[in-house]
Amino acid sequence: MGCAILCLAVVTFALARQVGVIHQRIGPVGALALSKTVRVGEKSPEFRLDTLDGEPVVLGAPDPDGRSTLITFLTPKCPVCAQLLPALRSIARKESSWLQLVFASDGDPAQHAEFRTRSRLDDFAYVLSPELGMTYEIGKLPYGVLLDENGFVAAQGLTNSREHVESLFEAKRLGVSSIQEFLEHQEEGRVLIAGGSQQPS
Repeated sequence: MGCAILCLAVVTFALARQVGVIHQRIGPVGALALSKTVRVGEKSPEFRLDTLDGEPVVLGAPDPDGRSTLITFLTPKCPVCAQLLPALRSIARKESSWLQLVFASDGDPAQHAEFRTRSRLDDFAYVLSPELGMTYEIGKLPYGVLLDENGFVAAQGLTNSREHVESLFEAKRLGVSSIQEFLEHQEEGRVLIAGGSQQPS
């Protein structure tokens, strides 16, 4: 009996530790606000914010240059976010003709300023706004919200890899709402190709 209790205690401790690790990797930005959720296809509220450099930036408004905006939510303590940054810098260079990147979070400005410099993000707008995270109902990180050139939400979802980020662009092109829907669209396409297209008689 005593051995069973000891084993149960060890298993419980291991599970609690693993949950803690997972929570650290996907830590939340701000509280959830279901009533403020902006869904794909809806117009985003306009946010007039200041970057860490004190420069004004407007999110959710029509872009004067006709570019889309990818808002990436992250925190300095998110390991997955840090791993994604080289890919985001590369994407920013490759897609600069139609896309601009904005990084968003909340918390201590000094901590984020140090993180931004260490992560080589000084060339990008970096804003701190709890309201921004609550509006898009951000609960896990890293998370991307793609706004089209008119300020409408074109796609959104977790962005744990470069492929996830690029699938947001493909979702916008295909007119689907998320990474998951994009993958389902791909799977349906493979089934149609494998089975052939048949008209009912």
